[in-house]
Amino acid sequence: MSTSKNNSLRIVFMGTPEFAVESLKNILEADYNVVGVITAPDRPAGRGRKVQESAVKQFAVKHHLKVLQPTNLKDESFLKELKGLNANLQIVVAFRMLPKVVWQMPEHGTFNLHASLLPQYRGAAPINWAIINGEKETGVSTFFIDEKIDTGSIVLQKTEKILPNDSAGSLHDRLMAIGADLVVETCKKIETGTVTRLPQNESLELKSAPKIHKDTCRIDWNASMENIYNHIRGLSPYPGAWTKLVNDGKADQMKIFKTEMEQTEHDHNFGKLLVAKKSLKVAVKDGYISLLELQLPGKRKMQVNEVLNGLNLEKEAYLR
Repeated sequence: MSTSKNNSLRIVFMGTPEFAVESLKNILEADYNVVGVITAPDRPAGRGRKVQESAVKQFAVKHHLKVLQPTNLKDESFLKELKGLNANLQIVVAFRMLPKVVWQMPEHGTFNLHASLLPQYRGAAPINWAIINGEKETGVSTFFIDEKIDTGSIVLQKTEKILPNDSAGSLHDRLMAIGADLVVETCKKIETGTVTRLPQNESLELKSAPKIHKDTCRIDWNASMENIYNHIRGLSPYPGAWTKLVNDGKADQMKIFKTEMEQTEHDHNFGKLLVAKKSLKVAVKDGYISLLELQLPGKRKMQVNEVLNGLNLEKEAYLR
């Protein structure tokens, strides 16, 4: 990184998770002048409820950037401090909905990076839903923020294939890198006055990407094999698809992270577990789902052979 800053843009960056860190890193490496970073307040997390800083805060502090952590984005003292940074561009990556008084503030506006090809998959969980729905491609978009969620004019888009064995985790990492490049490209267009604004096509049949809830994560063993496979990988590694393991008169929750499909005919009830020495299969509509990586209550995530070593499954065991 050179010592001389590109001073035509004064950027405030807003983001919280790891997905946003890559974009902030690229902005700094492109020598843009980041005058402030807005991120979520520190929160207790994990079993010990230890206070944790966001991934963006940790990165920003390490790079000696000014950090603001407002609880209320309309708070007068925060707005005064934000205005005092004298930014002429704001960039949002995986943050939260901004009030108009914030996104309208800078001269060049506020643009957002979204992990889908807008207008498809507007909402909180675009990566998960694209895989759950069996899409073959997705991408990233930069767009200028307006009053509604993910509806503003598009600046740039980049397409990415969804591979048959992608999980939400592997796709997340690729989109994070592609998106970070797109953010810098968008900055360059704004800086040189060559930015274009393309209104989103509202006449399309739109698929949404709402927040994932616990009920969303439950596996329906009556669905088609492909739907079950996509559902599990679309929720892996986080938050994880779950089911109830009914064994020896008890029903315990079990999370499943990785599977394979085996297309064949059978006459088992859907959800029936078939145990071999090193494999565990579930009977479904079009064949079997082989379980490869799972997690039992109170245990760590394990490969199936590890699970089978310590788990006695009765002949009638099933998933529901």
